[in-house]
Amino acid sequence: MPIYSYQCEKCGTRFDRLQKFTDKPLTRCPECRGQVKRLIQPAGIVFKGSGWYITDSKKSSSATVTSNTDSKKSPSATVTSSTDSKSSESKT
Repeated sequence: MPIYSYQCEKCGTRFDRLQKFTDKPLTRCPECRGQVKRLIQPAGIVFKGSGWYITDSKKSSSATVTSNTDSKKSPSATVTSSTDSKSSESKT
């Protein structure tokens, strides 16, 4: 639900109300019962860049990271298994 900002034309009071899209705009000030008008607020989202296409954004390096983590897992598994074999040999 959006938050709408209002300003009273009589007393100048500014206030915000959380309303549904289907709710009618407020017409009376809660302070002095004067007429209110809804204020236009700037958007909360800012898009930067030259365009809207996927080619305009940076390339993801997730494929590189995945391959690096796979290569890291293999040696660590080998180290773990060699450590396990050494510990079992030392027990006997």
